[in-house]
Amino acid sequence: MKKSVISSAVLIALFSGSTLAATVYQDETSELKIGGRAEARFNVSDNNESATDSSFKDKSRARVNLNGKTKLDNGLYGFGKYEAEMDTDSEITNRYVFAGIGGNFGEFSYGKQDSAQVQVTDFTDTMATFGADAADLISGNKDKRENNFVYKGKFNNLTVKANYISAEEKDSDSYGISGVYELDFGLTLGAGYVTQDAADDADNNQFNIAGQYKISDLTIAALYVTGKADDADADGIEASAKYKLGKTTFVAVYNNQQVDDQDTVDNVALEAVYKFNGNLRTYAGYKFEQIDGEDDQLQAGIRYDF
Repeated sequence: MKKSVISSAVLIALFSGSTLAATVYQDETSELKIGGRAEARFNVSDNNESATDSSFKDKSRARVNLNGKTKLDNGLYGFGKYEAEMDTDSEITNRYVFAGIGGNFGEFSYGKQDSAQVQVTDFTDTMATFGADAADLISGNKDKRENNFVYKGKFNNLTVKANYISAEEKDSDSYGISGVYELDFGLTLGAGYVTQDAADDADNNQFNIAGQYKISDLTIAALYVTGKADDADADGIEASAKYKLGKTTFVAVYNNQQVDDQDTVDNVALEAVYKFNGNLRTYAGYKFEQIDGEDDQLQAGIRYDF
């Protein structure tokens, strides 16, 4: 693979405003795909106010991702992914950086990637603006975890994931496993368990149970989480409903989380998304906060995918 060919392909994909997510290099054994988004968006809330700042806050961002795959001997293949996010303050965040090997047995990978629980918590993470506030009781449950060893296997309608996070901070390692099963009539079920070490031997664990049902243009989903967060009893509920009407999608999400019977998350969010085509969409959402000290939020934006 010539470096000049790859460099040219990457530059064309990054700087051509009309480029679709596509394969920019391919030969008999390897391929490289590039995609991303440019997203201009803003948030209005009293939460943004300070002695110097107003209630209006720009939250624009752009993402670029590269995905590579190569064939190996004996039916094996290698793969890798990199995704970066840039904001208007010129800060760059590495969202995903991982690589691995796959085959008929599934895939093993290492790097910065999602925990095994994300395939379950994604059932209710359906909004472009808000939502997904109550899913995580402990950090080992979250997406984009560093030092993360992941296995993924698909067996007919069942997808299994397991991961181990070898934390750089002492006594913070995490272990998790999850499964998602797709039934033939639009129902998908998921469950998972994750536990995390603590320096003071405190209990950190979480169970996730979720279900999603699709019928025509309507999708409803619910997620229940329960466990211990630093020895405290914790529970969370997320419920999502999404309805597609032509080019417009309406979404409603409810989030509630309690730690030792005290609400730490309690809100309802409503959103509308209008897709002009596969590349361009615009959206607006409003979050109604029920927690003292938290104010309602309005967020809107326009997004171009390439």
